[in-house]
Amino acid sequence: MRKSISNYEAREVLNDGAEKVTEEDIQKVITRADDIQSKFTSHSPLGRFISDMKIMISLIMDFWNQSYREVPWWTVGAVVTALLYVLNPVDIIPDFIPFFGLLDDAAVVSACLLLVEKDLNKYRNWKDGKSEETGEEL
Repeated sequence: MRKSISNYEAREVLNDGAEKVTEEDIQKVITRADDIQSKFTSHSPLGRFISDMKIMISLIMDFWNQSYREVPWWTVGAVVTALLYVLNPVDIIPDFIPFFGLLDDAAVVSACLLLVEKDLNKYRNWKDGKSEETGEEL
């Protein structure tokens, strides 16, 4: 039984997926955001990415509703690919395999965060500034 994937494999998943992301994929992430969030429990390998997952979903929602467009399409594609990968129960290591089934999901999310860190930070700063203006929280 396979227990992990390499950083190279995770990046390949993102590169392949980011190039193929469609508007339907973005809509799927938005409509299934609660399902994605449920995979990021504090007692799973994805638990350490809870706040990152929230900002990733927020970025996609703001991109979709056109309130934030200062992001390259590749970044949108990579984030959507990572979130859809987490949602897919049958990926490189099927999610039904206890603990190990989420390790590949964590590897893909981690690789995505490394690849889009600059754009996520820029978005986070924009979102924080907007929150300060309106008094809202992220």
